[in-house]
Amino acid sequence: MQGSIFRHSVHLHGTLAANAQGYIYLPNGATLKMVAATASNASSATLKLGTVADDDGIFVALAIGASGVPVIWDKGDWGGALNTLGADENYYVAAGVTLLWTLDFDGAAGTAGQNVSISFDFIE
Repeated sequence: MQGSIFRHSVHLHGTLAANAQGYIYLPNGATLKMVAATASNASSATLKLGTVADDDGIFVALAIGASGVPVIWDKGDWGGALNTLGADENYYVAAGVTLLWTLDFDGAAGTAGQNVSISFDFIE
């Protein structure tokens, strides 16, 4: 049986001039099923995901999609130190944990992202 899927979406409008970060508080435990991210241009932006205690504990900085075509990360991509279940399992977020996502707007001093969209899919 599959639980309810819910999505947390983020959109950063315009051409980015600085890094961005955000927090996702989960009062109840949930399983992170997928993360998808893209920019409307061919940017060099990267995204990392972790918790407030370990900012890249779920996955280290990875290049996001370009020209409106998202890159999708799922259980095979959870390479951070917090992934104790192994590569074949979705990441479980315990109740009360706050996730932290961090977007480097231009990667390693490359092209700044424009109109960046990020989505996080969870299963209750």
